[in-house]
Amino acid sequence: MAAAVNTPTPESGTGKTDEGGYDQKCIFCKIVKREMGTEILHNDETVSCFRDIRPGAPHHYLVVPNKHVGNCKSLRKEHMPLVEKMVDIGKEILQKNNVTDLNDVSQMGFMSRLVYRLNSYWFITADQLLQNLNSMS
Repeated sequence: MAAAVNTPTPESGTGKTDEGGYDQKCIFCKIVKREMGTEILHNDETVSCFRDIRPGAPHHYLVVPNKHVGNCKSLRKEHMPLVEKMVDIGKEILQKNNVTDLNDVSQMGFMSRLVYRLNSYWFITADQLLQNLNSMS
């Protein structure tokens, strides 16, 4: 199970949130608020899941917090329960779609294998992220 590190860009948000916890320019916040017409596969009080707009594999889903978080690098130790829930929901969605081997990358395209390879700038596994968060003081 993996979590992609999303480097902030102008279209991914400003870092300023409104009273609802949304960033008006963040595409993920717009999706969570149902402003984009994206099919939401899971939604509860803390997270939402939907298909990636540019999938790297047939089953490429994004699980995002309902309140804006800049990227994995902006998370702190207190976010560990949120990350753990995101992982659980991701696994649940994959299981509902009959994906059982979470380490199988055979259906990923060449570019996706480059971008989402271990130890790349753009990618961190959920386990690595949780270890990093746990080691913070």
